[in-house]
Amino acid sequence: MELVEHHIRVARTARYWTAGNPAATDVWFVLHGYRQLAKRFLRRFEAIASDRRLVVAPEALSRFYVSSGGGRHGVESVVGATWMTREDRDAEIADYVGYLDRLAARIGDGRGDARSISVLGFSQGVATACRWAVLGSIRPGRLILWGDFLPPDLDLVEARRRLVGVDVVLVRGSGDGALSPALAEAESARIDAAALDVRRVVYSGGHDIHRETLEALADDRP
Repeated sequence: MELVEHHIRVARTARYWTAGNPAATDVWFVLHGYRQLAKRFLRRFEAIASDRRLVVAPEALSRFYVSSGGGRHGVESVVGATWMTREDRDAEIADYVGYLDRLAARIGDGRGDARSISVLGFSQGVATACRWAVLGSIRPGRLILWGDFLPPDLDLVEARRRLVGVDVVLVRGSGDGALSPALAEAESARIDAAALDVRRVVYSGGHDIHRETLEALADDRP
């Protein structure tokens, strides 16, 4: 008997957290990494949330228990989230791009174009931020890609066209063990071949949001 795959669109509830002034015109969307939740991730950005800046942390649509112990999960079990897996990936990407577009429209309601928008993706959130900026309706002034490589399936020639005028910043820790030197070399070759304009920021640290680097980026508005 043949097994036939089908899809159906459903409504669901997404969650996001904010810090800072809801009326601010300097808006940052910060996309967390694998196994993280938005509220915990947002705490790393409290230092830059202010009366003049709103930081918005969307939470990925798929949550799961990250505790390593066996047996039933209880109130002590740690929960994380993921933006996608390889399973049914095209639908997952379309879903989160649509979700982030709707969130950006809600945050921007009534503000018109009088906003400075930065999109920051950390770790797994790098691929999410890239795809949103290239496939979605958002037009950020700055795209900060922190702690991971550009997704290998992303057409960088198309990305260059969509990111004209966008300050694309690659942020890496010098001691980040999650970053393979071989993959870094391959990424640089792809960027050069596509003539994609990026700038690189390297800090002394590992796979995390480095506070001093974050504050410097926040002060250096696009």
